[in-house]
Amino acid sequence: MKMIERQTTLLYLLRGQQILLAMKKRGFGVGKYNGIGGKVELGETVEQAMVRETQEEIGVTPLKYQKRGVLVFDQIYQGEHLVVGVHVFTSDVFHGEPKETEEMSPGWFDINQIPYNQMFQTDKLWLPILLDSHSNFNGTFKFNGDLDTKLIDYKLEIK
Repeated sequence: MKMIERQTTLLYLLRGQQILLAMKKRGFGVGKYNGIGGKVELGETVEQAMVRETQEEIGVTPLKYQKRGVLVFDQIYQGEHLVVGVHVFTSDVFHGEPKETEEMSPGWFDINQIPYNQMFQTDKLWLPILLDSHSNFNGTFKFNGDLDTKLIDYKLEIK
């Protein structure tokens, strides 16, 4: 099976003690809460992709943002061996109010009431690091199938 590598972005908007999560309405991750993001297109930097995806998915433009880490997910998805690098950002300075689109339905959550049971299983492992500290982090996660199957191994490093 041929391995496909892909680079993606993931942004979490923060407001006081709240985090913006969005319910995915179609495509990869449908029915789950997540941050905002998507694929890095040819010729884009990860920062450009993160801003574009945020504008497309919830109508908001991040004005100041911090890259917090890179997560690598090694999985089988729709019969393909995917290794996906996810560049994780946070922003607390942005323009516009989050709005629902065909792809995402955003909402603000208290950081102490995050709906982990409606998110990817790995989010509960690394999202608290993002919220509890100003540290950067890297992680790798290996599955025996897609992101909803058994997590075989993982490593998290706080920098």
